[in-house]
Amino acid sequence: MSLIIGISGGTGSGKTTVANRILETVKASEVVFIQQDSYYRNLKDLPLDFRQVANFDHPDALDNDLLVNHVRKLKAGEPIELPIYDFKTHTRLSETRAVDPKPIVIVEGILIFADPRLLEQLDIKVFVDTPDDIRFIRRLRRDIAERGRTIESVIEQYIVTVRPMHMQFVEPSKRYADVIIPEGGHNLVSIDLISGKIRERLASALTSVGGRS
Repeated sequence: MSLIIGISGGTGSGKTTVANRILETVKASEVVFIQQDSYYRNLKDLPLDFRQVANFDHPDALDNDLLVNHVRKLKAGEPIELPIYDFKTHTRLSETRAVDPKPIVIVEGILIFADPRLLEQLDIKVFVDTPDDIRFIRRLRRDIAERGRTIESVIEQYIVTVRPMHMQFVEPSKRYADVIIPEGGHNLVSIDLISGKIRERLASALTSVGGRS
């Protein structure tokens, strides 16, 4: 059975950086990395203007039924077909990516602690806690560079949906965390502690396999 690690926190908090730092400490063959962003609902049936003003920071924007199903499958040792999302058109591509189960599964996303079904599947829950101003600057840079957004559209979205949804759903979910990491990926002590737990789990799994042989 896989060890499921959930990494949550506000937009731009450094969740992906923390995940990547953890991934650097173990072999790629031992870890699956899943981002909740891949599970946004497909808005292909809506006009582009409507897609662009949708509230992507509310839990209903995500296909959590599929995400929960996939996490359960990986935990049970079954492969999944990971959806691929296009953030410029707000649509899900027809192709998927085959993902095989591995001893460690890292699930990252701003709203993974907001769904009780997903919480039940997480063995270790990590919340990355970063000041609001730093998070906004990071989001601004990312959305312009990677998602083809304008400065005005990023600011408008942040004021109208991102900040209110953060206060309503993301910030309250911090209470479910087992570990809270301040300063994101720069807090190497916290990351080392989590990485140590992963190495213990992997060593234990290897010992169990050796014992059965």
